[in-house]
Amino acid sequence: MALLKNEGSPADNNITSCEEETGSKDEVSPCVPGQTTTSTARVLTQEELHRLGDERTLVSDFKQMKLEKEAQKNWDLFYKRNTTNFFKDRHWTTREFEELKACREFESQRLVLLEAGCGVGNCIFPLLEDDLNIFAYACDFSPRAVEFVKQNPLYCPERCCAFQCDLTKDDLTENVPEGSVDVVTLIFVLSAIHPDKMKLALQNISRVLKPGGIVLFRDYGLYDHAMLRFKAGSKLGENFYVRQDGTRSYFFSKELLAELFEETGLQSVANDYVLRETVNKKEGLCVPRVFLQSKFTKPAQSQSS
Repeated sequence: MALLKNEGSPADNNITSCEEETGSKDEVSPCVPGQTTTSTARVLTQEELHRLGDERTLVSDFKQMKLEKEAQKNWDLFYKRNTTNFFKDRHWTTREFEELKACREFESQRLVLLEAGCGVGNCIFPLLEDDLNIFAYACDFSPRAVEFVKQNPLYCPERCCAFQCDLTKDDLTENVPEGSVDVVTLIFVLSAIHPDKMKLALQNISRVLKPGGIVLFRDYGLYDHAMLRFKAGSKLGENFYVRQDGTRSYFFSKELLAELFEETGLQSVANDYVLRETVNKKEGLCVPRVFLQSKFTKPAQSQSS
């Protein structure tokens, strides 16, 4: 369960599976300004339908068990190779998720944030610089990533608490007080968790979220270009794939995502596909990207089981 910023890996079958604000600094840039938000999934071409239809053979159970067992090691190796250089800082987060500022009753109110899957801090440090009234908890599956966060010159224990955590089995309340968090960011994280364990991660997150608190979600959407580019021998299950470096990625439908959150007792506020086109400079191709951007809130009386 690689619980970190999973926008893409250089070993992803030559896929640059990250959008231009968040990913590889050299491979991807927008070829059409702006983006389209829609409630319906992207329509596939006949060629794409045929390609997906041919994907019937799954990775063996033995290899799948090995990938699960070695998930943390594979993400630690990812950060050993790329250190802090692979992902861009996310200065777009407040633009896309106005709740990071709008949920306060007054401007100087202290906002408590949890970034679940913080990677090396590409989201939290721009936020902490931009807003002096934020305190951020930041956790990641990779111990190496957490160390990079703590080594950042902007890291200050008075404003940020970083710790290693497997969201599917480590109790967040050991580091974050129950019911204390205003906003949880879950950005390119859930896709890296095995589908069978996603609900466990959401239940864990829900415990530290305040009644009325909100989860801000952005991740890979169904039929994203990265999903269509995986080669034979990469499929782990429905909409679930493994990269060449052993890290994994799931591609969400809005229906499945809503079901996961609702089963955890969190209510949907917004849940839409974001469609945009990016150009792969290496190959000179303009390709369709699909992301799912959503917001879920914890009701005053949680109904999670």
